[in-house]
Amino acid sequence: MAQNKRTAINPTREEDYPEWYQQVIKAADLAENSPVRGCMVIKPWGYTLWENIRKVLDGKFKETGHRNAYFPLFIPKSFLEKEAEHVEGFAKECAVVTHHRLEAGPEGNLVPAGELEEPLVVRPTSETIIGAMFARWVQSYRDLPLLINQWANVVRWEMRTRLFLRTAEFLWQEGHTAHATAEEAQEETMRMLDVYADFAEKYMAIPVIKGEKTESERFPGAVSTYCIEAMMQDRKALQAGTSHFLGQNFARASEIKYLSDKGSEEFAWTTSWGVSTRLIGAMVMTHGDDDGLVLPPKLAPAHVVILPVLHKETDRKEVLQYCDTFIKELKQVQYNGSPVSIEFDTRDLRGGEKTWSWIKKGIPVWVEVGMRDIEKGEVFVARRDKEKWGKTGMKRREFLEKLPSILDDIQENLLKKALDFRVKNTVNIDSKEEFYSYFTPRNKNKPEIHGGFAMCHFAGDTAVEEAIKKDLNVTVRCIPLDAEAEKGKCFFTGKESSRRIVFGKSY
Repeated sequence: MAQNKRTAINPTREEDYPEWYQQVIKAADLAENSPVRGCMVIKPWGYTLWENIRKVLDGKFKETGHRNAYFPLFIPKSFLEKEAEHVEGFAKECAVVTHHRLEAGPEGNLVPAGELEEPLVVRPTSETIIGAMFARWVQSYRDLPLLINQWANVVRWEMRTRLFLRTAEFLWQEGHTAHATAEEAQEETMRMLDVYADFAEKYMAIPVIKGEKTESERFPGAVSTYCIEAMMQDRKALQAGTSHFLGQNFARASEIKYLSDKGSEEFAWTTSWGVSTRLIGAMVMTHGDDDGLVLPPKLAPAHVVILPVLHKETDRKEVLQYCDTFIKELKQVQYNGSPVSIEFDTRDLRGGEKTWSWIKKGIPVWVEVGMRDIEKGEVFVARRDKEKWGKTGMKRREFLEKLPSILDDIQENLLKKALDFRVKNTVNIDSKEEFYSYFTPRNKNKPEIHGGFAMCHFAGDTAVEEAIKKDLNVTVRCIPLDAEAEKGKCFFTGKESSRRIVFGKSY
C-alpha cells in the first residue's frame, strides 16, 4: 500500500482548509491570538511583512501626491450620527468608551467611575473625524484637492475572528481626499483602485479582478464602491482593497464647504480608500502549500537564508568564516532597487530542523554551505516555489550573479500559478439549477473545497441577492470594470442582462 506523502502542515489544505490556514500562520511564526478576545499579536516575521507592504504602498501614495497625517483614535458618537447610512452600517461593530477613570470598588476590584459627557467610539473608520478636520482646512477652491493618507489601527467588534482576515483590531491605511468637482473625485477613486491592483499583482503576486460593488455591498454612505477581488486556494473570494466615491454625502454631513472661483459656496466631493493587514492573510491563502508559507520575494522579510552545515566541530571556524565572506558579497547584490535581505542561521539545531523552520516561514531561497561546498567553491541552493525545491549546486560567483533573476523568476512563477488557478476555477453559469449545484457542498456539516468564481448574467435585483446569500452564502463579488458587453438573461429571474458579473463565496 502506498504511503501518504508527509507534509509539514497538518491538516492539509484538502483535509481542512480553515485549520490549515491557522497552522500555517503558527508554523511561520507570523502572529498569534492575544489575551484580549478577538485581537492578535503580530510577531516580527509577520510585522516585517507588513512593514514591507507599507513601505511600497506609502511610496506609491506619495508619488500620486498624497501626504501622511494622523487623526484621533476616539470619535465622538455624535459625529457618526451625522451620516445616517454610515452609522447604520457600522453601529453593530462599534466599541464605545463611556468612562474615563477607574476607582477601587467595594470588594477591592477596579470599577469605572468618571462617566463621559458624550460616549466616544473607537474608530471603525475615520471618515467622520477626518471630515470635521477637512471642514476647518478647506475654505477656498485654492485649498483643493486635499490628499491625505493615514496609517493606523481600527476596531470593529467582530464576533467570529480569524487571524489577519477578521480581527477586532487590525492595522491599515485609509486615504481621504476632497475635490472641487465630481469628475476629479471619481478620477481619484479609480486612480487609487489602480494603485491597489498594480500592487497586488506586481508585489503580492496575486491576480485580481477590478470591479464595482452592487448597491447592497457598498460602503455605508458611499455613492459608489470599487474593489479588487482575489481568489484563494479554497476558491473563495477575498476583497483585497476598496476605493469609495463618496460624492457630497460626507461633505454635507461634515460641512466641508469651499468658495469656488466663481464666488459661490460649494460642498466638496470626497473619496476614501484602504487596505489592511488582511493582505497578509491573502498571501498565505494564495501561495501557501502543505509545507507552510510561500512568500513573493518583493515583500518577503528576507530573500535568502544562509545555513551553515557543521558535521564536525572542527569545521565550524572555517565554515562560518566562509559564510561571513559570502554574506558580505551578497549584501552588494541589488534586488528590486534595494540590497538583498539576508538571514544567517547559526542556531544550535539539527540541520533538518533548521531547514524546515525556514521552509515553513516561506523564505524564497535558502543556501546550505558545508566543507564539501567550500572545497568545490560552490553553494547548495534551494528555492521555495519549486517542486522538491529545485535543489542544485551552484558556483559561488554564479549564484551571486543569478540571484536577482532567481528571485524575479520566483515572483513571476507565483503570479502565473495563482492566475492559472483562478482561470481553472472560473466558470460561466446560465441556469439557477447549475448555480445552486456549483455552490452547494457535498458535506454541509463540514464543507469540502468547492465552487469558485461564477460568471453570470444578473439583472441586479437586491431581493435576489439577499435570497442567494441566505441560501448559499454567495454574494456578488463585483461587476468587473473590463466586462465585455454580452446580451443575456439573468440566471435567476430571466430578465434581460447586458454583461456577466462575478459571484462567489467570500471571507
